[in-house]
Amino acid sequence: MTAEDQLRKLAAEKILIFDGGYGTSIQKHGLTEADYRGDLDLPKDQKGNNDLLCLTRPDIVEGIHTAYLEAGADMVETNTFSSTKIAMADYGCEHLVWDINVAAAKLARSACEKATAKDGQPRFVAGSIGPTNKTLSISPDVNDPAYREVDYDTLKADYREQCDALIAGGVDFLLVETCFDTLNAKAAGMAAREAEAAAGRPVPLMLSFTITDMSGRNLSGHTINAFWYSLRHLKPLTIGVNCAFGADLLRPYLSELSKNADTLILAYPNAGLPNELGQYDELPETTAKLIRDWVDEGLVNMVGGCCGTTPAHIGAVARALAGEKPRTVPELPVVTRLAGLEPMHIAA
Repeated sequence: MTAEDQLRKLAAEKILIFDGGYGTSIQKHGLTEADYRGDLDLPKDQKGNNDLLCLTRPDIVEGIHTAYLEAGADMVETNTFSSTKIAMADYGCEHLVWDINVAAAKLARSACEKATAKDGQPRFVAGSIGPTNKTLSISPDVNDPAYREVDYDTLKADYREQCDALIAGGVDFLLVETCFDTLNAKAAGMAAREAEAAAGRPVPLMLSFTITDMSGRNLSGHTINAFWYSLRHLKPLTIGVNCAFGADLLRPYLSELSKNADTLILAYPNAGLPNELGQYDELPETTAKLIRDWVDEGLVNMVGGCCGTTPAHIGAVARALAGEKPRTVPELPVVTRLAGLEPMHIAA
């Protein structure tokens, strides 16, 4: 049985639990620049390069995976949100991209195998693929609207390298997350599909939209349903939303997506909104209660946490949702579904 078959079987029986934030847990270790750098000879300051810890402090990364699994997570993601050449250029670590992704996948897999050995329950690894710090849809220069810092082919090639490395490290799925630009997501999605074909084994795609303001759109201007219609041809295993807001503010957008997505929905909110110091104050019990409201409306199949969430938040969510029924994937009529910035249907 493939990982996809196992996950779909479990998703028909219960709401699956995803993990939470990594930055928050890493910050609690109070790491110095030397901790990040390790023995590597690198030209720039590495403090804050969380993905590099997969090579220099693997004990911390695997420890975070283990903490989430012990809290009740069925799936953990790799610590590779910024592990593309484009993103790693900020730290002068482009040459380490392959090694970071392979190591990250192996750390997550190790933690999952140890958890499964204890209780026999299957655990899954999703390869985290972030949006990078570039956008294909918008010029960073207000005086030159046509200018782009990167082109589609270059971005797709960087994503392809990351996908290949994550698959080589043993991930079950590829998660393109925090999608603020729909065209970036298309590049990542195509790279993932190409990498899957090259690997010769199924590595299903997962997609997660992020809202940039109260208009309910991402940075490239798409609504959540327009995003879904733009990418549904990739046949993702899950579609959903993460980051930006807490569970209360994400609820109406999830409600819309739930009606229109004929696949599983994964959503993982922040622990509320940050305070004036950039910290997240929402207690685990509050996050769990708000996510429970999603479940009462039948909006989700898998839930977890993003910025500010900890193993305590995931544990509270797992306890609150134990025994609850997952969302039923709808059977939608066959119509033409198109999208500009808004979704459009053409019915017979």
